[in-house]
Amino acid sequence: MFEIYQSEKTQKFHFRLKAGNGEIILTGQAYKDKASCENGVASVKRNATNESRFEIKDSTDGKQYFVLKASNGQIIGQSQMYKTESGLKNGIASVGKNCDGGCKDLTA
Repeated sequence: MFEIYQSEKTQKFHFRLKAGNGEIILTGQAYKDKASCENGVASVKRNATNESRFEIKDSTDGKQYFVLKASNGQIIGQSQMYKTESGLKNGIASVGKNCDGGCKDLTA
């Protein structure tokens, strides 16, 4: 399930993708308007089933995370940090499984 929300501090729009257990598995960037944020959600839905769109990265503390990229190479969303490779791979699979869910607008 996707959620669209607006930052009280910056007034920008964001999305997050949650797994069935409520864990956030992917977070989008900040968007100036809601329509652009909705386009970000649509881009996740288009790209999340293509494994080649995921890029695994290393953080400075040794943990790994992944980013999901659009066909033009732009980053659409980023995961949390993972301690294990199996957790990271499960996170990628979870994005693919959960991206077909609905979208809850928390700004309405």
